Amino acid sequence: MTMPATARAHPLPPSPEPTDNGTRAVPAAAGMDQGDKQRGMMESGDERQAMGDEALVALVAAGDRRAYGILVGRHLDRTITIAQRVLNNRAEAEDVAQEAFLRLWRHADRFDPGAARFSTWFYRITTNLCLDRTRRQQPLALEAAGDPPDPTADAETALVGQRTRKAVLAAVAELPERLRTAVTLTYDAGLSNAEAARTMDISVKAFESLLVRARRSLRDRLAAWGSTGGSGGPARAGTER
Repeated sequence: MTMPATARAHPLPPSPEPTDNGTRAVPAAAGMDQGDKQRGMMESGDERQAMGDEALVALVAAGDRRAYGILVGRHLDRTITIAQRVLNNRAEAEDVAQEAFLRLWRHADRFDPGAARFSTWFYRITTNLCLDRTRRQQPLALEAAGDPPDPTADAETALVGQRTRKAVLAAVAELPERLRTAVTLTYDAGLSNAEAARTMDISVKAFESLLVRARRSLRDRLAAWGSTGGSGGPARAGTER
């Protein structure tokens, strides 16, 4: 399903509306901006706001638009962050987030709260969408521009901090797909090893092995980068798979 350009700019899926035949559908309309999202959440100021994700998914499965909007508000930013780390591309990450939330609306009834937390289930959907894309095309370069330095901070300290952040992002971006995914699920999604392993459909032992290899590779790359005085990008430290 192709979304309009405005939906790419603001990847929040449009609010679902009932069709004439009574079934649920998501209209091909533009997404909301951040202010619209916050206002929508405020308007739904009822007991839903205090509900856990798992309870909200049950309401979404029954067609509850407010519950859906609350879940989007809670998880949109992190979903984009996870997708961007795996794909190394912001526009692709927004497309994946759009598709992930559309799948949430259409298939909320498939969630089993007895099998996993909502975040584990939903980030697995997100990760699988990312991996599907990487299998179809070559990964693109990371857009790793840092935030503007704090004007109150020492100029030299701010510059070093910005260079270090770029080096870390670049080092993560150069990791092989599976190692990069392991790092993303642990540090960006905040999943436990067991949850991340389920997300990648591997054993906990296999996931922990990936994480050890990823950390070792990052440490070697950043150490090599530091030995050059922080000039240029992090050095490639061997080949990991």
